[in-house]
Amino acid sequence: MEKHKITTCISSNNNLNYLKLAVKSVRQNAYYKDMPIIVYAENCTDGTNEWLENNEYNIEYYIEQNEIEKGIGGGMDFCVDKSKTEFVNIIHSDMWIAPNQDIELLKLYDDLDPKVRLIASSFRIQPKIFPADPEYRPGTVFVPLKAFGVYHNDFDSSTFDEWSLEFCKENNILVRKGGGAGFFCRKQDYLWIGGNDPLFAPASWEDMDIFVRMQLEDFEFVLTPKSVIWHFAARTSWFEGGDNFNVKSERQIKAEADNQRKWMRKWGQMPKFDRHEFIKPIELPRGVKTRI
Repeated sequence: MEKHKITTCISSNNNLNYLKLAVKSVRQNAYYKDMPIIVYAENCTDGTNEWLENNEYNIEYYIEQNEIEKGIGGGMDFCVDKSKTEFVNIIHSDMWIAPNQDIELLKLYDDLDPKVRLIASSFRIQPKIFPADPEYRPGTVFVPLKAFGVYHNDFDSSTFDEWSLEFCKENNILVRKGGGAGFFCRKQDYLWIGGNDPLFAPASWEDMDIFVRMQLEDFEFVLTPKSVIWHFAARTSWFEGGDNFNVKSERQIKAEADNQRKWMRKWGQMPKFDRHEFIKPIELPRGVKTRI
């Protein structure tokens, strides 16, 4: 009998203050508090490497300096490949998991036909930091900036944890959608599809690409409010310096522009979305493979 069923996978790039919170939340709030945690740190210059080398959380970590970045998607692939459990819980380094986030996703597989490839995701709760953010988007609840805090140093995790337990009790709506900022699945299913396309490294568009490919291979998707994650929202790579909401990072600006062009060359059309704001499948262009 295996000791662990789930590995939490986190990739990070210069996001130490939020990475510390993410790891702490797993050890504090996961049902399986002692589960393996794998962290992949790429091109970090903010003290992440030193913290990992001296951390108190029993983390399996990997540190790399790469001229050609693996980025967000490649970091996810790296962590999943290193995991040794049946399931992987992929989160971003700017997330805090609410109590029992892991077990509530695992329950979705209890009576599932083993032939079904399921992608399970948590509801996300985010501070309303973008002017265009609504109060609700399928699978994501946006809260006022003062609700639980906005930054690593003012986040009220205790109040959020209490709030999230009530939220899980009161909500039952399932959404057919994958969580772009991390999801839960069987490792074998992730490896079967081939993970993220390195074409879109280091950031942006890779999540839509993998979800299109998964849909074309008949993966199923469910996003449940019984499992909750706090998402600081795009702190990993989006903003210059991490918390300056007025300045998008040069890396993000370049990646978005480059990857839109790469997307069009690969798929031949811009993404379209359904009523849950989940990307619709696209007829497979000649020469494009669903599995990498």
